[in-house]
Amino acid sequence: MIRITCSQTKPERKEMALVRFEERNDSWTRVLQNDQIEIVVGIGKKKEFTERKLHLLPRKIIALAKANRIKKLGVCFEELEKLTRVKGGACSELLAKNFELANFEFIEYKTKPEEGWRFVEEIIFFGNISASVKKGVEEGLLIAEEINACRRLANTPGGEMTPKVLAKEAEQAAKGTKVKVTVLEKAEIKKLKMGGILGVAEGSKEEPKFIIMEYAGKAEKPIVLVGKGVTFDTGGLSLKPEQYMNEMHMDMSGGAAAIHAIVLAAKLKLKKHIVALIPAVENMPSGSSYRPGDILRAMSGKTIEVLNTDAEGRIILADALTYAKKFEPRLVIDVATLTGSAMGALGQRASAFFTKDDALAKRLIEAGERAGDYVWRLPLWEEYGEEIQGTFGDIINTGKTRYGGAITAAMFLYEFAKDLGCPWAHIDMAPRMTSIESDCLAKGAAGAPVGLLIEFLKK
Repeated sequence: MIRITCSQTKPERKEMALVRFEERNDSWTRVLQNDQIEIVVGIGKKKEFTERKLHLLPRKIIALAKANRIKKLGVCFEELEKLTRVKGGACSELLAKNFELANFEFIEYKTKPEEGWRFVEEIIFFGNISASVKKGVEEGLLIAEEINACRRLANTPGGEMTPKVLAKEAEQAAKGTKVKVTVLEKAEIKKLKMGGILGVAEGSKEEPKFIIMEYAGKAEKPIVLVGKGVTFDTGGLSLKPEQYMNEMHMDMSGGAAAIHAIVLAAKLKLKKHIVALIPAVENMPSGSSYRPGDILRAMSGKTIEVLNTDAEGRIILADALTYAKKFEPRLVIDVATLTGSAMGALGQRASAFFTKDDALAKRLIEAGERAGDYVWRLPLWEEYGEEIQGTFGDIINTGKTRYGGAITAAMFLYEFAKDLGCPWAHIDMAPRMTSIESDCLAKGAAGAPVGLLIEFLKK
């Protein structure tokens, strides 16, 4: 992690690069006469410098520093603060968070180069620094740490990230916090009649796990986060094409996000009652796999007619949503890399989300803007329910056409969420599973939507 400190005076160390900001589009580094290194960062036109651009600015600074093997940076906080409407602790939190996000790379399986890694080691914010700015830095680094931990989990190869390992990672992440972790084994899952989870898991030698995490920061009805934990998705007997399978170790990204969102809430000492539920399975083809045409009975009692074994995420989430009722929640949000259709609709710059609650939709969008973890609402109209009506079972696990797949997947989940007795939202984070070039982040998992969830929970 970068060490970020605050100082009232400008650092004069020669090995530390000073960062300046100008109204221009380009950026560069240069060496001044006294051997002081300077990074000049173009912000474009000041009047067009939005909060969205502010999220990317510190990431670009880190990219410049890494490219030039600069280990230490000095940033005049006052100068940058004048460029934006985001002030004080909110500004320093945003900067610290994005500095650390940009500095992260998944190097667990790489040999260290002789010249060493290019990570930035230290940043000093200097100028008139208030207590709120210092607190913002601390919170920003804490948020980034958990987002990066989520990225590490999602980037871990499927051969080493099994349901059993994911459960152990949840326990490890919660150590030292007030998050209680319970892991249900296959026998307990069977006793609960979670036919969806059991059906999807049948093709794998790895037994399913059902991870329950609870943080009681306040005596109230909980907010329940549900995260899809498919640790590797081959598509099952409806096998994926090879070009779509290499990233499917990240199909547990929703589960990783739920794990680290609740742990982060505990570390931030939020006065909230939060529960996270993560059904963890592998979806593998074998002689024991569930088949197209099979009918599974979910925990709710509803039957699911399986038309495609590659639409498995919604099946395991169905049981998790039903289990959520045990907590009498005031709100439920599920997170899943659910459909390629969401990516087809929105590209890779925002997650899709669905809810019947307009107030909840507004708050999710606002939280996404604050976090730089954007979402866009898609419809959840009753008419789409016709697309998932079963012939031999109550509902089918894919739509009747190849159109609107993200919506029909959400309608499937709504069949189980509508009995919760509280507002519910579904976030299809498939568009944001991996970073893209303009994110100015390392290749691999993007860590969405941990930032969105924690901003939502904070407010």
